[in-house]
Amino acid sequence: MRIPDRWLTLRNRVLANPRFQRWAASFPLTRPIARRRARELFDIVAGFVYSQILFACVRLRLFDLLSEGPQTADEVAKRLALPPDGARRLLRAAASLRLVESRGADCYALGELGAAMMGNSGITSMIEHHAMVYADLSDPVALLRGEAERHDLKDYWAYVGADAPASARDQAVGGYTDLMADSQQLIAGEVLDVYSLKDHRCLLDLGGGDGTFLVAAAKRWPHLRVILFDLPAVADRARARFEREGLADRATAVGGDVLRDPLPEGADLVSLVRVLHDHDDAVAQAIMVAARRGLPPGGTLMVAEPMSGTPGAEPIGDAYFGFYLLAMGSGRPRTPRELEQMLLVAEFDRVRAVSTRQPILTQLLLARRAG
Repeated sequence: MRIPDRWLTLRNRVLANPRFQRWAASFPLTRPIARRRARELFDIVAGFVYSQILFACVRLRLFDLLSEGPQTADEVAKRLALPPDGARRLLRAAASLRLVESRGADCYALGELGAAMMGNSGITSMIEHHAMVYADLSDPVALLRGEAERHDLKDYWAYVGADAPASARDQAVGGYTDLMADSQQLIAGEVLDVYSLKDHRCLLDLGGGDGTFLVAAAKRWPHLRVILFDLPAVADRARARFEREGLADRATAVGGDVLRDPLPEGADLVSLVRVLHDHDDAVAQAIMVAARRGLPPGGTLMVAEPMSGTPGAEPIGDAYFGFYLLAMGSGRPRTPRELEQMLLVAEFDRVRAVSTRQPILTQLLLARRAG
């Protein structure tokens, strides 16, 4: 056994010793560390309960109510049709999570985290969507073994495992398209704030949903022509949105299957916004190859999505997205380095990362088509 491995084994043996744990909790120099570690471990144990408290707040529209101003627990109970004890229990729990805050005399106001949620409808939509996630994750061991009986997420994302995804009807794509649109505006801001499209003439967005990203790009750069490519039923929704936004003269929506159909021509920039991590390696690699074919030599590919190993947000990549995508039945989180290697295999070069303001939401890679 190597020395580092021996040290790791010794460390874990010591940390697992109840006598050491009691000593560390009582010794003044180690007490803060012991308490912090105990809190971190308990937060993992209690995480599902915390998320259900948040879910109850969202479902009851508690944050909307408190945005009107401080309310007493009895007022909240009456307006949310809850018994007073239930309302008080929810408010105290939400206050402990900084979703609301106590104003004294049994009165509560919107908290820091609750206020932050009010400005982002996408988070609210994802929290409501998580009822489906929790159902699929009810037996995580069966999920890991490929023996899970529930597949709500897989059924929800119509293209997952479909032999002919392009044949999906509007009712099959409507739910997930609306869900992604709710959060896509925030992602669009993150990407477009750090990478200017002023030097590009035409942007092709693959898997672009209802066109939220392209609408933001087209409105920011009036010279830019934009093309959306997605499943036919999704493209129909995007086409209608482009017309509503007054962009029909320079925004086009094309329906098809990126793995089977030729891509629209004329773009010097192709974007994959939260697309690759939804697919297993072989499919993700094929999508990159298709993107390269849709670009002229020297054209640029933009990859924007949450990535594994993001400093300070490691659990979001490998814990949250790792198990969400497992339940979904397709895809995995990847590090920037893994994506870079896949881009090089797809015959892109000059791969570079561009820092975003909130890498917890998305990271950005740019690659040039070789040749």
